[in-house]
Amino acid sequence: MMRLRRNTDDDDQLRQSDPKHHTVSRPLDRKCEQSPMRLMGILVVCLMVVSVLFSVSTVLRDPPSDGVSAIEEAKFLQLNPRKVTDAVDDLARSVEEPKDKLLGGLLDAGFDERSCLSRYQSALYRKELQHKPSSYLLSKLRTYEALHKRCGPYTESYNRTLKQLRSGQHMEQSDCNYLVWISFSGLGNRMLALASAFLYALLTNRVLLVDPGTDMPDLFCEPFPEASWLLPSDFPLLNQFKTFDQKSPFCYGKMLKNNTSTDSNQLILPPYVYLHLVHDYDDHDKMFFCDQDQSFLQKTPWLIIKTDNYFVPSLFLIPSFEQELRNLFPVKGMVFHFLGRYLFHPTNPVWGLITRYYQAYLAKADERIGIQIRVFDTGVGPFQHVLDQIIACTMKEDLLPEINMEEPVVSSYGHQKSKAVLMTSLSNGYFEKVRNMYWEHPTVTGEVIGVYQPSHEEYQQTEKQNHNRKAWAEIYLLSLTDVLVTSSWSTFGYVAQGLGGLKPWILYKPENGTAPDPPCCRAMSMEPCFHAPPFYDCKAKTGVDTGALVPHVRHCEDMSWGLKLVDHLTTTEF
Repeated sequence: MMRLRRNTDDDDQLRQSDPKHHTVSRPLDRKCEQSPMRLMGILVVCLMVVSVLFSVSTVLRDPPSDGVSAIEEAKFLQLNPRKVTDAVDDLARSVEEPKDKLLGGLLDAGFDERSCLSRYQSALYRKELQHKPSSYLLSKLRTYEALHKRCGPYTESYNRTLKQLRSGQHMEQSDCNYLVWISFSGLGNRMLALASAFLYALLTNRVLLVDPGTDMPDLFCEPFPEASWLLPSDFPLLNQFKTFDQKSPFCYGKMLKNNTSTDSNQLILPPYVYLHLVHDYDDHDKMFFCDQDQSFLQKTPWLIIKTDNYFVPSLFLIPSFEQELRNLFPVKGMVFHFLGRYLFHPTNPVWGLITRYYQAYLAKADERIGIQIRVFDTGVGPFQHVLDQIIACTMKEDLLPEINMEEPVVSSYGHQKSKAVLMTSLSNGYFEKVRNMYWEHPTVTGEVIGVYQPSHEEYQQTEKQNHNRKAWAEIYLLSLTDVLVTSSWSTFGYVAQGLGGLKPWILYKPENGTAPDPPCCRAMSMEPCFHAPPFYDCKAKTGVDTGALVPHVRHCEDMSWGLKLVDHLTTTEF
């Protein structure tokens, strides 16, 4: 993909004109006593200038066909005018940089742009952040990056700690502690789980190492400068990850279950601890969310975590993390947005899928509407009640206009507003019906509606590389829309809304094959839902409604037992 960028070579930069150094050294003789060769030289110089200007105008009028036009529209070429002396000065083009490509300091400036185009180019496709990351979060990220560089794979500290792990003995003290994340479940679940793990690593001063799984390096750029987040292939427990479950010998829940004492501090320290936080975890596993248990876990250098949950809301209920989280995230509803924008940058092949599709179908529209459809019903779709629900929601909330069934053409004067509708679904049936509806009938408002769907894979294929590339591209494209409609319970939609900073309209889950009434509701915040939270008071050692303990942790709109982060003023638009 061709793109324009600022030339960083100092020798190629145009310096500002200095009248003291760019005046003609000798004035022309009034009697024109110049040699013919001097006149011929001036004529050649003029012809060279005209030729250069003509070439530049041609480039501006007809840019390369494989360039990303959004970048070309967001940037412009500037000619730096020069005074002509005895020779023509070097000419160069300077490109305007994005206003905030570092996202308010969220991103480090030290990466090679070409290795991951999306990291800095993403600012060209999104609106500027309405809430800037806190200075405390920025400082914490820079501190973490230094820790990761010092303790990352194959460093002296890593090798020393790994040697102790291989010996099967517990290391009493270590200057570097680790959290190893096991790649598990579908793409949406993985992204939510990985963001949760990273936040836990920040809170506990651990280095996050990521199991590459089958496709993590193919989908995501490295987020940390000068050190990889990928777990090395020679890690001694790597081949056992698929067998880790609640019966594993160093599973924390099992260790508590086998402990005769109720005090976790009485446990014998193992060489590592496995944290089973998958949706099927039991009450002993959920003790992870208790302060006393965190004190014990802090003593072991190696924690290995497997989860398919966004467990961030329950971290906000752990007293020892409370002040730190308040400093990191003064605006509670921005947690995943900041973590996601920091961690998840599409690799160049995925970025190509995103930018080509965006330019071809979405860029020129006055407004972009995303509709994410996930159907959990059994049977062969598309289902009429799901289609009815989508249309009812989008028209009731004035996201899409009604159609005129009486007139074949609706006259419209002046500019006709255009809306691009991006639909994502495993099936193409809903897309075809909505597209045909707006093709076969005019809208009552005169608006022009285009409906598009990048792919329809028919069923989820988690282990296929190309399937996950397309899934990641579609999540990202949804996050670039202006308004978003998502399906209940869908982690695919959660990631899109979080990355985009969008409070979506959520389609209620249909029951008994009928469309719900009302069809949808507006989300309280852009935060994802924690589907399997604990309901336990660690101090009182009894059950409790964890969605009613603090004002910023509430039950989810789409899952009554789930938890999500909200702000005190939930009506504020982000």
